[in-house]
Amino acid sequence: MDNMLEMYLYETNTLMEQLDELLIEAEKNADFTTNDVNEIFRIMHTVKGSSAMMEFSTLMEIAHHIEDLFFYIRENGMDSLDESHKTDLFNLMFQSTDALRVEVEKIENDEPLSTNIDPIINNINSFLEKISSTEEKSSDASSAGEAASDMPVADEKAIALINQELAGCPISSMPYFIRVHFEEGSGMENLRAFMLITALREIDLQFEHYPEDVETNSSTSESIVDNGFYVAVSSSDDVEKALQVVKLQNSIQTYEVIENAATKPAEDTPAAASPQDAPAENTASAPANTVAAAASAPASKTPPATSSAHNNAPVKQSLISVNLSKLDSLVAIVGEIVITESMVTSSPDLQNLKLDNFMKSARQLRKLTDDLQDIAMSLRMVPLSGTFQKMNRIVRDMKKKLNKDVRLTLVGENTEVDKTVVDSIGDPIMHIVRNSMDHGVETTAEERIAAGKDPQAEIILSAAHTGSEVIISISDDGQGMDPDKILSKAERNGILTKPASDYSKKEILSLLMLPGFSTNEEVTEFSGRGVGMDVVKKNVEAVGGTISITSELGKGSCTTLKIPLTMAITDGMEISVGKSMFTIPIANIRQSFKPQREEVILDANGNEIIKCLDTFYPIVRIHELYNIETEITNIEDGILIWVETADKSYCLFVDELLGEQQVVVKPLSPFLGNFNIKNSGIGGCTILGDGNISLILDISNLYAATQNLY
Repeated sequence: MDNMLEMYLYETNTLMEQLDELLIEAEKNADFTTNDVNEIFRIMHTVKGSSAMMEFSTLMEIAHHIEDLFFYIRENGMDSLDESHKTDLFNLMFQSTDALRVEVEKIENDEPLSTNIDPIINNINSFLEKISSTEEKSSDASSAGEAASDMPVADEKAIALINQELAGCPISSMPYFIRVHFEEGSGMENLRAFMLITALREIDLQFEHYPEDVETNSSTSESIVDNGFYVAVSSSDDVEKALQVVKLQNSIQTYEVIENAATKPAEDTPAAASPQDAPAENTASAPANTVAAAASAPASKTPPATSSAHNNAPVKQSLISVNLSKLDSLVAIVGEIVITESMVTSSPDLQNLKLDNFMKSARQLRKLTDDLQDIAMSLRMVPLSGTFQKMNRIVRDMKKKLNKDVRLTLVGENTEVDKTVVDSIGDPIMHIVRNSMDHGVETTAEERIAAGKDPQAEIILSAAHTGSEVIISISDDGQGMDPDKILSKAERNGILTKPASDYSKKEILSLLMLPGFSTNEEVTEFSGRGVGMDVVKKNVEAVGGTISITSELGKGSCTTLKIPLTMAITDGMEISVGKSMFTIPIANIRQSFKPQREEVILDANGNEIIKCLDTFYPIVRIHELYNIETEITNIEDGILIWVETADKSYCLFVDELLGEQQVVVKPLSPFLGNFNIKNSGIGGCTILGDGNISLILDISNLYAATQNLY
């Protein structure tokens, strides 16, 4: 049951995300297309069926009523709704999906489902009643006429065959029966017929079927292939219900609803010519059995293989869902393979030996190891589009509540990052977007016009790859932040650690991420409680990322998240300082060179800087930062490595380069967090091929550590 529940939640959440994206896009276009209506109907039918299987009656009921609503819309078309109805339909669908999502969250949290869903059910039923009551009789008559004129007529040979097949069967006395033909070559037709029977029983439909023993008699498959499978019902209403189920079954090629004229009184059956000669409007009362409904347009125009029932069949996809813990185990094993490969090829026993065959095999092993690593990493990589698309819903709801005209622009939503990273940054991005909507964007369009801006505000959510990390930015063209206001608020709250005059603009904006800090004077539904940006910062840092805020008063603000793509396996440059070894990620290295003493000068504060490509960069001596004893202290004796990350660029002074190596990043023990290791420029450690441990330098935090030192 645990596996079934896990699969149910995965499938339902995926469908709800698809539904949200569809609704947002449809609302932008102010209408549902035919494909939209069919897709919503399919989603609700799937949620209803899977929820019924899991006995989640609340979810099943809501999905069932939405399905009924869209069945009506599908049959009558969106043209039957006026503009006010369409607006109400969008609002109703968002309310309904929210109700479904609340129930799904309760299942995830092992909480009891709601016992009273009458309000949402009543809303759906009221809307369905409202749109169906307008000229219901005339529209029914019109549709009946159209159906009669479009339906194909069974020829005499086919009718005779049907009468012969069903003679003496219990269903021969029923007024309507549906003949179903499965796709040619689908196989196990008797079991497919039984699955159809099971689906019909789920909707509490009274019916008979032929052959009667499809579940136990495999030989009935031949009869179904030759003559079809029959389901008989007693009323036209039951026909409608049965067709809803038939249309959604897989492997059905064609189906047709046959009216049994033999069950009609003789006086109601006028003696007419053959069905082919009868007018279309009289086909329903023809002397023999005639087709009253079908899967598609007339058979003479459309071959059975292109019927709508066939077109609506789900497309098979070669996808499989895998538990994330299994992928974690795979990545861990690949990491151990990488370490073992390095241990073999770097073994001291092989030094200074000419082993051509061994080296050839080692190079092939390295290539295969690299390929295996790339595949293992790619399995965990997912696009940010799912997280980004959810922000459309946030902006849409807040636009209505705050009465602000805002558009959300998405850039680079197909950028891929690690699955665990995606799960961790969803809430931070949502919080920042809500902040931009609530007090970043001006309250009224008049304020924006007075400031010379477009009346419609814009929030841009973008993502892009830069080497080993992903840069996610959330920017708006709103009113920006006032540094003086932030500083005075921080001073009143007593959270300043130095005189106010010593704070730079960047430091002032960083105060926003301190616990309990908020610039809102009033507590609103969306902000002002002082809980938020500190949690955002904590979540981003938990996945090895950093967050920064920039703002210009009157022009807008931008929050930037820098997230590592993955920290499991990376290419690194091994360096030595004294007797210690360190690893610098290759992605952070721009150049390495031997400096000359005359090239190094001192800045105003007495710190060493060097000129590279017409720009001066500071020099960080690793042995001074970490108090490492070394004989190489003269600048000419060592190596300078020019590194950069995001907005920082500087040079590291080391003893020597040991060579490039693929390394597996191992996290530091949790207890080391008490010593502020991460902020000292250490991002983790790795095991080298000879068994030694090398510390991995965190280039982004390393320079900040030197500033604290000096």
